[in-house]
Amino acid sequence: MHRVWLYVDARKAMVAQGVFLFALAAMIHFILLSTPRYNWLGEGGNAQNVAAMTPLPNG
Repeated sequence: MHRVWLYVDARKAMVAQGVFLFALAAMIHFILLSTPRYNWLGEGGNAQNVAAMTPLPNG
């Protein structure tokens, strides 16, 4: 494994990994925002979504 780092700069690899992970996180958040169930910024408001997902108490 040490021979890999002779060809790859560690700083560039870490920066590339950080950029990739940030882009992946942003993509996941935008996908969730496009769904009606997980859109926490939508016009319906958060209270309506929480009330729809909260189970009713038993008896």
